[in-house]
Amino acid sequence: MFYRSAAVTRTYRLLCSHDSRHLARRVSTAANAVSDGTSAASGGTSTPLDGASAIEKAVTRSGKRRHLIFNNRNGPSLQHFLAQPQREPGAAANAAEPDEVPYMAVSDWGQGRKYYVEVYGCQMNVSDTEILMAVLNKAGYLRTMDAADADVVFLMTCAIREKAEDRIWSRLAQLKAQRTKTRPERAPMVGVLGCMAERLKERLLEADKLVDVVCGPDAYRSLPRLLSLRAMSADGVANVMLSADETYADITPVRLDANRISVHLSVMRGCNNMCSFCIVPFTRGTERSRDIDSIVEEVRVLSQQGIREVTLLGQNVNSYRDTSQSGAFETQGYGADLSRGFSTIYRRKEGGRRFAELLHRVAQVDPEMRVRFTSPHPKDFPDELLYVIRDNANVCRNIHLPLQSGSTSCLERMRRGYSREAFLDLVRHIRKVIPDVTFSTDVIAGFCGETEAEHADTVGVMREVGFDMAFMFAYSMRERTHAHRKFQDDVPADAKARRLQEIIDTFHVTARKRNQRFVGTQGLVLYEGLTKRHARPFGSDDHGHKVFLNGSALADLKPGDYVRVFIDSATSASLSATAIEKTTLSAYYQQFPQPEFGVA
Repeated sequence: MFYRSAAVTRTYRLLCSHDSRHLARRVSTAANAVSDGTSAASGGTSTPLDGASAIEKAVTRSGKRRHLIFNNRNGPSLQHFLAQPQREPGAAANAAEPDEVPYMAVSDWGQGRKYYVEVYGCQMNVSDTEILMAVLNKAGYLRTMDAADADVVFLMTCAIREKAEDRIWSRLAQLKAQRTKTRPERAPMVGVLGCMAERLKERLLEADKLVDVVCGPDAYRSLPRLLSLRAMSADGVANVMLSADETYADITPVRLDANRISVHLSVMRGCNNMCSFCIVPFTRGTERSRDIDSIVEEVRVLSQQGIREVTLLGQNVNSYRDTSQSGAFETQGYGADLSRGFSTIYRRKEGGRRFAELLHRVAQVDPEMRVRFTSPHPKDFPDELLYVIRDNANVCRNIHLPLQSGSTSCLERMRRGYSREAFLDLVRHIRKVIPDVTFSTDVIAGFCGETEAEHADTVGVMREVGFDMAFMFAYSMRERTHAHRKFQDDVPADAKARRLQEIIDTFHVTARKRNQRFVGTQGLVLYEGLTKRHARPFGSDDHGHKVFLNGSALADLKPGDYVRVFIDSATSASLSATAIEKTTLSAYYQQFPQPEFGVA
């Protein structure tokens, strides 16, 4: 029997600063398999080495440097943690435990060092960055707003489309040039974080010394230790372990902009939907939800800090399912049904608190705080959720309803779990329950095998629904997805571009027409300040529109104030209005109940 070193398990727990049972098992298994002098049978002992020489020996046994990568497939081996053992003559047969973990002495490498972070991609990356900053600040790092002054430069990345990754590769080349030409004597480390980190870990570390540290979305707690390891001469270090339970619920985020009056609050992570075009389940793992107590408490704290708008955030936010034992809320057990006519490719779990209950609890915290949520899936809109939106004045009347395609056959290839008819029925049903609702959407042009008839179906749905906002993109094949394994990216680039432009043109025509219904009406706007480019006063309304403001009442406003406005004009993307008077959310809707425009 081989000796199972307690130091190995202890080392990884220190590395990640939290208990990761999955990797601990891998490390323990590696320890059992070791036979190079650390086993009780061989009677070997080890001699403590200084941190740098320990890592140097661990990574150079083959005669060249090796990257240190932690992931779900192969995990770490024992050589990542222990130096080459040296036997002492006459040592006892059971004296095999090392005296210390060699590289733990440098765990304070970050004390006083400065980091700079650039954020690319979705709002989840913004939320992750704020969690990351909390971890780094606690470890003694200091944030700088000047990349030239940083000891570490981080790129929080997106992998959803090829263009997003191309931007990161270009930025990494720029950083390398700056490191070698302008700061060769004090070149900063470069870290790649987020979805691209998980997807391209080996390539990032091997790409001509562009990257020092790679850290995936579930491993931010380990980042201070990864930086310390890299400082001790490892060629490159990566932790891209995906977790089944990490939600960062116990970490209070450090806001990127302390002056903002609206924040995004992560309530769940990961996605189970496995849409054939989407890389998210492979870069962010399966769904897991924060407990309701921690979410409501964080919203309460945000309210006390003066935050006026909170957006509940998740890759599939309305599939939220909390199974924790709440100290304050009993499980009501409502809102678990799928939307009518929708299905999943995975087996859904029963029980727990669902999103309708969470949204209701959050809305009750502060009647003057607006509540939004993104990004939902159309399958998870039971009536109970619609009633919560309808019955709470501070829950915004804009629903993001990703279409992706308007063709039933294309939706089947995408594995979306609904047909064209089911989607349109859901839109009609939501408008019946919430007459003044507005919709935003996502649309993909040129998915694998898309025909001209299927494209025409998409354009037809966009005309019929009349979305108020839309995010529209040409399809970009992603490795590891179902589409990458099963289909061909066979729509020519020029056809994709043409179809995308037709979708964009259709959106602008319908959105401009729909927005005209607001002209001549009153509205409530949350004042946000001045635009960066032209210093125009602006805010946002209950329906998600950007509203540009004018009028003498602006003199009394500060960011975070609600203002009653009169809508003067509208485009496909925004409204223009005259500010009438400062008010409150509750007072406004008592005086002017939410309007009912009916089905357009």
